[in-house]
Amino acid sequence: MGSSTRKKKEKKKDFQKPKLRVGKTKAKADNFTDTSFKAKSIVLNQQSLTTAAPSTAHQLSHYLSLAASSKSDTQRKDAMSYLVTRLSAAPSSAPTLPASILLPKLLPLILDGSSSVRSSLLKLFKLLPPLDVADRISSVILYTRAGMTHLATEIRDDALNVLEWALETTGDACVKCPGGWVKTLNSFMSMLGWAPDRSASKWSAESKATFSSKSNRSFARQVAVLSRFLEAGLNDVTVYPERSLEEITFDPQTYMLPTVSDPFGYLNLFGPPRDEDATAYMDADARRGVFQRRFLAAVEKGAGDARRMGGETGRAGSGLAKVVREGMENFSAAGGYRVV
Repeated sequence: MGSSTRKKKEKKKDFQKPKLRVGKTKAKADNFTDTSFKAKSIVLNQQSLTTAAPSTAHQLSHYLSLAASSKSDTQRKDAMSYLVTRLSAAPSSAPTLPASILLPKLLPLILDGSSSVRSSLLKLFKLLPPLDVADRISSVILYTRAGMTHLATEIRDDALNVLEWALETTGDACVKCPGGWVKTLNSFMSMLGWAPDRSASKWSAESKATFSSKSNRSFARQVAVLSRFLEAGLNDVTVYPERSLEEITFDPQTYMLPTVSDPFGYLNLFGPPRDEDATAYMDADARRGVFQRRFLAAVEKGAGDARRMGGETGRAGSGLAKVVREGMENFSAAGGYRVV
């Protein structure tokens, strides 16, 4: 009986209202934690707090490392946005990163899978000095060719944007660098599907089905960029000022110090022998000869097919045919230009 009465009293406690007495504080809960203490200092074992902000050079190097090596698309995008904003708004006296540091780390981003990163990359390229870009145009064209033959259509289109920027910035330096003429034309032939099938001496449509059948607009733009590239390579843009015979005593350009690094590198005097694809064609006649022997028939047939398609593609094909006709006019493979 004693045990039963005790259990009833314990159950009854749950339903009894506690009596509050005036002047008495409320009882504290069992899990109450006292937070009334005040600390004079906070000690962090592995961090140091300082009032000095990191320098601009340190921030640029940090964000450049993130843009080049981060595995996160968001981090690469934010890092590229910071670099573009910093380099575009920085005054001339502010410390910046030169193209010799930026280009080797950022050129692989031409093949990046994020469209935001690639668009920011092109904006950053447009901020670089043209002379610094011309000195490193071989590396730019190398990664551009890799983007032109990429499986993703978006990456191929953005690679064409980089090629257009390089043509506008450096002019014919794109076609004068080692491999810049023949290898880039090979990339265009593969991208457009105009590569000849040498085994059966017929035209192969396999590359076109793989690379160029996504949209007519993309195909038309590829033909238009090829026209600009051929215009830079086939036309001799050197302009000589008119001078009278009395004024000509010597050519000062011959005896002045060169304005570019390694001015005779195209001769490959001390390097390993190059094949025809990797050769640097410095003059327009040499480029015309290689183009006539290896690419002229393919380009003329492809331009004719593009003209018959009509629309934007037809206009691009007509422009390409005009560039080829004007570039190869009065040219003879046996001895350069024909005398007419």
